[in-house]
Amino acid sequence: MTRTIGVTEVVLRDAHQSLIAIRMAMEDMVGACEDIDQAGYWSVECWGGATYDACIRYLNEDPWERLRTFRKLLPNSKLQMLLRGQNLLGYRHYEDMVVDKFVEKSAENGMDVFRVFDALNDPRNMAQAMAAVKKAGKHAQGTICYTISPLHTTEGYIKLAGQLLDMGAESIALKDMAALLQPQPAYDIVKGIKDTYGDVQINVHCHATTGVTLVSLMKAIEAGADVVDTSISSMSLGPGHNPTESLVAMLEGTEYTTNLDPARLIKIRDHFAAVRPKYKAFESATLVDTDIFSSQIPGGMLSNMESQLKQQGAGDRIKEVMEEVPLVKADAGHPPLVTPSSQIVGTQAVFNVLMGRYKVMTGEFADLMLGYYGECIGERNPEVVEIAHQQAKKEPITVRPADLLTPEWDTLVSDAGKLEGDNGSDEDVLTYAMFPSVAPGFFKTRDEGPKNVGKTPEQLDKEKEATSGNSQAVTGPITYKVSLGGRDHSVTVERA
Repeated sequence: MTRTIGVTEVVLRDAHQSLIAIRMAMEDMVGACEDIDQAGYWSVECWGGATYDACIRYLNEDPWERLRTFRKLLPNSKLQMLLRGQNLLGYRHYEDMVVDKFVEKSAENGMDVFRVFDALNDPRNMAQAMAAVKKAGKHAQGTICYTISPLHTTEGYIKLAGQLLDMGAESIALKDMAALLQPQPAYDIVKGIKDTYGDVQINVHCHATTGVTLVSLMKAIEAGADVVDTSISSMSLGPGHNPTESLVAMLEGTEYTTNLDPARLIKIRDHFAAVRPKYKAFESATLVDTDIFSSQIPGGMLSNMESQLKQQGAGDRIKEVMEEVPLVKADAGHPPLVTPSSQIVGTQAVFNVLMGRYKVMTGEFADLMLGYYGECIGERNPEVVEIAHQQAKKEPITVRPADLLTPEWDTLVSDAGKLEGDNGSDEDVLTYAMFPSVAPGFFKTRDEGPKNVGKTPEQLDKEKEATSGNSQAVTGPITYKVSLGGRDHSVTVERA
């Protein structure tokens, strides 16, 4: 008997987040939407993650309008988003009413499937968002962020799945953001969840960076996985995802099928094959990197870090940073590396490389060490905790971080309403809440319309001609900038 495997297509969100630093303009996606809508996917991931940030920071585009547009263009599809639990789409915890309001407005604007995760796998940080999704009558998908450490075990992941099901999760997502999920653990975890909790739907999300995860998807399917995430081939591999067409071909001759329309897949492939070259300037240099098994840096973090360091003339420091990341991760209690923990750990690793270990500590990393993002699976390095304590002038906590927050919705409404260009909607209040340092500028320029940062080959050639012959040797100090939570951290060092 043939079993149908559902497919979540991620080309409209995580694919370009991982491959081209989340810069793809909406106008470069709309032409593929009809074919995506008719191809037969279980769901289409098109919002959440870092897209919200990128829309207002780089593209002068209203993220809510993007969601409404996708809803119109994909009428037959379940739209899916990635939601960071109590962090929503920002980089801090929000008070419970803000979480409720964000989920409510997302559902109203067209979202169907909410993949809810927490960067630390702390169930307390997912509970409010999960309840809000259930209240809105939408699909609540509880998420396990996969990582590897001496403390992470198959049994631990199975237990976490049970906690998410107790919260009302309609499905469980096994999220492998750094391509760490090898075939046998994929099989063991999926089978363990199925054997323990019965016929619960399991979705498996893998990046492709290490080159092993297409096999992992196969093993997960053999163990009972119901849905897997892929990206159309012209926007796949590297720090991105396994190709949709490769999954289809892999299942030929087996007892599994996707029932995807091959003619539609070809059209989707060709559309993005034509679009991708415009974003060459943002392309990740990574193709296959098995060092990720040591550094554990996820795809989106890697491409953005590379882009950021190259912009500052510091691309040669990436290897040092990658070696420092797992050391910082261990000091923090082995959190999975996914937004925002990936940015927090990654930024601290950059500072450690440039300035010496913990000579400069970001406020966000201090909060992570003191428990203000939640609990990690492991014990935090007490020496680093004390450094954080001395710097932040705050005591460590063990309660759910959001329990310490006071109601903030009315204040956010008042503050957003004072901004030039605010339209008075709850959606604008939420945009301001997510990115208070970026939203004011976006509101001012929103009427100018979206901006496409992609460049045609002809435009790139003209820029190259204009700058050729003008290069000079650079001397003196260099300043590195790392963006975190809407704020730029700068460190200036002398050149060797």
